[in-house]
Amino acid sequence: MNAVSRTDSVVVVGASLAGFSLVRELREYGHEGDITVVGDEPHLPYDRPPLSKDFLHDDVDIALGEVAEANWMLGRRAVGITSTAHGPGVILDDGSQVSGSSLVLATGARARSLPGAPTLRGVHTLRTLEDAIAIRTSLRTARTVVIVGAGLIGSEIASTAASFGIEVIIVELSTEPLTAVFGPRIAPICAAMHTANGVRLLTGVAVDRFLGDERVRAVQLTDGTELAADAVVIGIGAVPNTEWARDCGLEIDNGFVTDSRCRTSIPGIYAIGDCARAYNAELGGHHRSEHWTNATVQARIAAADIVGAAQRPTSTPYFWSRQYGRMLQFAGHSRATDAVRFLDGDASAESFTVLYERDGAPVAVFAIDNPRLFTRYRKHIERLTPDAIDISSAISIS
Repeated sequence: MNAVSRTDSVVVVGASLAGFSLVRELREYGHEGDITVVGDEPHLPYDRPPLSKDFLHDDVDIALGEVAEANWMLGRRAVGITSTAHGPGVILDDGSQVSGSSLVLATGARARSLPGAPTLRGVHTLRTLEDAIAIRTSLRTARTVVIVGAGLIGSEIASTAASFGIEVIIVELSTEPLTAVFGPRIAPICAAMHTANGVRLLTGVAVDRFLGDERVRAVQLTDGTELAADAVVIGIGAVPNTEWARDCGLEIDNGFVTDSRCRTSIPGIYAIGDCARAYNAELGGHHRSEHWTNATVQARIAAADIVGAAQRPTSTPYFWSRQYGRMLQFAGHSRATDAVRFLDGDASAESFTVLYERDGAPVAVFAIDNPRLFTRYRKHIERLTPDAIDISSAISIS
């Protein structure tokens, strides 16, 4: 462990959840030195999950909470990493440099688009506050919306759009959407919620091209089908923001590669959140996660390592999604081969809870509209792994 003095300076690149959490954790660990946070967005850190849910209806409070003491350099972009006499540093877009005893990369990810996606008005991706405002504006006048991708983000936007009375069509390349998330037993139940709420779900087909002059008017699929569309939202995952640092010698492979303590291949440099591909002992390899809890957990791990503090136990990986007025919750690590046992209700029930078991031991829990039973089993799974530190999200991208 190469711990620094608690009065040494730390530089954080990225002013989203991971960077915000890192600053907070450092202060809670008693770090008294300067902390500089560089962020390319002009806003103070904000919560992204509401952007695909309530925010599409109206403005809601998306502040992450009280901002810990730091030098927030917002609207500034890092373009490279350098080494100085003071330690690792970053080069900013105006040519200036900021360095510290430790450097933490929390640059997140950007929405993945489609090859050759046009710049037609009405075609959107969702990642930033500005993206969400643009989508909200489109939904207020659209009659038909095509959502590309039936993952969690696409499903949440489809749910929100349907609540406006808009005709919604989801186009999904996979024939078994959400299987990577919930497994082959539960995924079909979640996917069926779309049809039950009047949303058309087309699987096993891809987008060929977008039609329109200045504004999108239709989506043509690879099977020749043409879907009328006043607006399109592409929700097919995210790409880690690592290109800006590719020439500094860091190991990069679908994210900044780190060990279980979030340390990169260069001493003094850490990576956390969506841009990091950390080693996870339970999952048996390096994985990248794009979930809220992963960003906060990795911030805690990195902060402890920076100041030389003992690692605190971490919670079980958790995420939630709200669709069509129903709450979906998941905690733990599941695999496609896990046995699934209904604890309450069944596949046809409005509300149910299931336990994922491996070799007879519980490893994950999922519930729809049953937060009390879900929380009980989530805590039970946490008690079974009290020393778990190497945590990635339940959904990991190898």
